[in-house]
Amino acid sequence: MTTETVTQAAASTTPVTPGAVVRRYIEAIIAGDGATVADSFTEDAVWSYPGDLPLSRDWRGRDTIVNEFLGGVRTLFAPDGMPVVTLTNLLADGDTVVAEWTAVGTAVTGLRYENHCLGLFTVRDGRIAAVREYLDTAHVGRVLFGTQG
Repeated sequence: MTTETVTQAAASTTPVTPGAVVRRYIEAIIAGDGATVADSFTEDAVWSYPGDLPLSRDWRGRDTIVNEFLGGVRTLFAPDGMPVVTLTNLLADGDTVVAEWTAVGTAVTGLRYENHCLGLFTVRDGRIAAVREYLDTAHVGRVLFGTQG
């Protein structure tokens, strides 16, 4: 067995904490690593997005979350204005993780998008099973959808 094989074997038996799972997901978002983003979710995951926007609903299933929700959000930003995400806080207690991040970018409307977001994550078997997101939906509506108020 080579040193690399021993290291890989040790790494695969190391328990993955829920906080590490969420951190890995957010780092994959930041890096644009779609494969890791998709691998971060359980097949039956649910992402709850608040408010009364076109995005507001419970997004059910990994493929729906990754392709329709997250993929749909990307279409709301200018190609050279994709949001820069910065993780600012991460707290974990058991299978529950609270992550706070900022997202700054340019919408297809040309308006500057800057939002402070919080996600309440539930981790099951090393993957994200649920997310309840909190953010300024009025800002999202104005900047990304051109709504008033």
